[in-house]
Amino acid sequence: MRLSRRTLLAAATATASLSAPTAAAAEGRRPQRTGFENLAAQDYAQLSGERVGIVTNPTGVTRDVRHIVDVMHANENVDLRAVFGPEHGFRGTAQAGGSEGRYDDPATGLPVYDTYLKNGQPLADVFTASGVDTVVFDIQDVGARFYTYIWTLYDCMEAAALAGKRFVVLDRPNPVGGRSAEGPVLHPEFATFVGRKPIAQAHGMTVAELALLFNGEFLQTPVPLETVRMTGWRRSDFYDASGLPWVPPSPNMPTPDTALVYSGTCLFEGTNLSEGRGTTRPFELLGAEGVDGGWAAAANELGLAGVRFREAYFAPTFSKFQGRTVGGVQLHVHDRAAFDPVRTGIGLLVTAKRVWSGFAWRSDNWIDKLTGSTLVRTMIDAGADTDEVVAGWREELAAFRRTRAEYLLYR
Repeated sequence: MRLSRRTLLAAATATASLSAPTAAAAEGRRPQRTGFENLAAQDYAQLSGERVGIVTNPTGVTRDVRHIVDVMHANENVDLRAVFGPEHGFRGTAQAGGSEGRYDDPATGLPVYDTYLKNGQPLADVFTASGVDTVVFDIQDVGARFYTYIWTLYDCMEAAALAGKRFVVLDRPNPVGGRSAEGPVLHPEFATFVGRKPIAQAHGMTVAELALLFNGEFLQTPVPLETVRMTGWRRSDFYDASGLPWVPPSPNMPTPDTALVYSGTCLFEGTNLSEGRGTTRPFELLGAEGVDGGWAAAANELGLAGVRFREAYFAPTFSKFQGRTVGGVQLHVHDRAAFDPVRTGIGLLVTAKRVWSGFAWRSDNWIDKLTGSTLVRTMIDAGADTDEVVAGWREELAAFRRTRAEYLLYR
């Protein structure tokens, strides 16, 4: 059953996706174009005759920073009927854990529906009420399993299948590249909105590739899915190769540098240390009261590839330790290609626990939800070092990499 579904999905994708060759197949370097740019270049032919709704947020912009909703709404070739906003909202007015609710967009007059924390039949009912035929998805991801937009993608695909809607994904770059997947794989009993299905912590995929994976592996009823691929993107590319403006996908993701470290240092959300929220360098600055330069020294002794650690002091303006000066480290990545954010995150947890007597996990064991199992927490508590913890997920990661390979669009 699984193999036949993959065969059918592959055939559907081959006919539905724009057929421009990838950069990897070309002799020379070609400028990158997003899925939206390729869709627009063909005068929105894939949306012809359809009543369209779009799931997007402030990252859905063109190279000249116009929002694609504004562009599509003004184009006579697109019958745009609705917008669906994720966490933080369509226009991005809400902080973490918030959304904008239901309203009419002042710029276009379009109805905006809230998808945040909706899934299954309730979300299918939203799609039905909107009156659209096709749901389009265009949101910039950052490459980490616990970044919620990819689960908005999953939930919307599931709901579109329930509502009998067609689903089109406009691809954008994975800003930290896509050479491989790293980190532990989620165990199903730890499924939450920061990880619905068993994928690796740093998945190394684009949103269109994830959509194919979700459709082929996890959705009980696959959705009629089409992908509009990028052109010119290579799996070794970081975000600056795209030439695209960086629009923060969420308030605490201000730069591509943040995205580079996020899949590792976000693990500090599961501890009593600050993960840098409330500073100008969230997820690059980590610390707590009572931490001194010993942590940076211990982290540097690990010899982690591509990164160095600086003793740092900061006072978060909100979140943990608001208004209080704390000590800790700042990550300085000097070799992006060699840097492994997940291994680095584990190394920092191991050394933080060893050098700071006040170290503690969050009482709700949030770390288990972020890492996808009890493995990381229990091994570190038992005194395991970085290599031992990383070795603990080797087999499940290898299995995920084999599955992942079947859905890669860019090689």
